[in-house]
Amino acid sequence: MTTLPNGYREVRRVDLMRNRKEAILINLLALVIAAGVAALGFVFCPPFFEVEIGIHSIVNMILMMVGIVVYMILHEIIHGVFMKAFSGLKPRYGFTGLYAYAGSDALFNRRQYLIIAFAPVVILGIILAVLTVAFYETAFWTLYLIQIVNLSGAAGDFYVGFLIARSNNDVLVRDTGTDMAFYSGRV
Repeated sequence: MTTLPNGYREVRRVDLMRNRKEAILINLLALVIAAGVAALGFVFCPPFFEVEIGIHSIVNMILMMVGIVVYMILHEIIHGVFMKAFSGLKPRYGFTGLYAYAGSDALFNRRQYLIIAFAPVVILGIILAVLTVAFYETAFWTLYLIQIVNLSGAAGDFYVGFLIARSNNDVLVRDTGTDMAFYSGRV
């Protein structure tokens, strides 16, 4: 659906490109999540090792950077796959210079959009958790750092999920990728 039902009007807009206050809030949330998850990582796998700069550490750094880029691409593709599944419309993908995005002109109901918002962090989080456990001895921190990016990078998704959960049950969401509008038939 791309047309608002009769009686619906915009009740909230999230635009991180123009609303500095919300952008700062989400970035602070991302930092808090990253710090908390990193601290948890030290509990699971204390890094009792000597820091050596060698081919092995350089390869691990390159793998981690490639993993982060691949993660970011997969994160947005998963958003887009669910957008298409729920709407039938081909999603748009882009990069603003600050963040990557998937967007659509479709309207999504509350349940649909919560799935769209949380699918990447859940799917990729489970995959990364399994890989981190499977490669605990050899690549824990390389994979765990990607998991930190997964969870902290989803701060915007968590924020939007919080807003939707607090919205009326009839809420409809249009996420163009660079901004998001919430509509409701109730005022």
